[in-house]
Amino acid sequence: MRAICWISILTLAACTAPNSGGAPGGGGSSMNNNNGGGSSAGGGDGGTGGGGANSDGGTITGGGGAANDGGTVNGGGGAGLLKFAVMGDSRPPNENDTSGYPSAIISRIFSLAQSNGAQFLIGTGDYMFATQASAVTAQVSLFQKAEANYTAGPIYLAMGNHECTGYTDSNCPNLDETPNVQAFMKLLPAGVTTPYYRVDLNTPTGKAKFLFVAANAWNSTQDSWLKTQLAESTAYTFVIRHEPTSDSTAPGVSPSESLIGGGHLTLELNGHTHEYRRVDSRHVISGNGGAPLSSSGNYGLLLVEQQASGDFTVNEIDEASGNITDTWSVSP
Repeated sequence: MRAICWISILTLAACTAPNSGGAPGGGGSSMNNNNGGGSSAGGGDGGTGGGGANSDGGTITGGGGAANDGGTVNGGGGAGLLKFAVMGDSRPPNENDTSGYPSAIISRIFSLAQSNGAQFLIGTGDYMFATQASAVTAQVSLFQKAEANYTAGPIYLAMGNHECTGYTDSNCPNLDETPNVQAFMKLLPAGVTTPYYRVDLNTPTGKAKFLFVAANAWNSTQDSWLKTQLAESTAYTFVIRHEPTSDSTAPGVSPSESLIGGGHLTLELNGHTHEYRRVDSRHVISGNGGAPLSSSGNYGLLLVEQQASGDFTVNEIDEASGNITDTWSVSP
């Protein structure tokens, strides 16, 4: 069933998924409408939370007006069980080859996220493969068209190396180095001014924080930000970073991983290699979102669902068949 949405005066699309048990309120969809939260105070119950935009470090707060804590998107006022989808690496096989953009695969992945009841969707990076501004614009437009198949809730995107220069070791901390990074920044919720940010969601067993690390826009400011976010005690900590630890040439991989390793990690979601791979019980690569597969396997997405016990069940779903091909559980 399609989500019920309404629009605030700042054009925030706030969606509550039926049967979600209190789905997260809208923190702003990254590509559906390039909007952030509404500025009104307060927020609803059961996931109908509003949102407040803040000019300091890209903060949007759902369920209670504006905030000043920098780089945070508060996903809403509900405290229902979470269910979200993860996909990544949806670029074409060749540079500036917009005609080869894998629109059909991406559209199907978004449709599966919708039909499986995902309350929001996370991208692990690389939504384009372009060096020309015109190709960047065209490929982003195709991603947006595919995204129309998912209307249930917000989409939160992590930055990949192709959102910088394309090289794994590239770094774009100034956010104006390439058309790619400039286009990516426009896809984040309104008010978010850094490519790294945090999404907070309440659950029946405690707060879940989602930390979006930009390994290809690394600097000392992001390092300090990540330390601060990890230091805060929450029931769940999800980290989204494009490159896994095996691709440490990206400037932010090693320093961020050294910080994450000392925290209470629930699950780290990566992309970059064009595959689905469960590295271990707390690290998974979801990079099979349309780019040429780097190994045998299938295109697909992850569906991560919280259980009443507080644990999360992680399912890999095949894009072609819609069937679950792998499943496991993650504890807080």
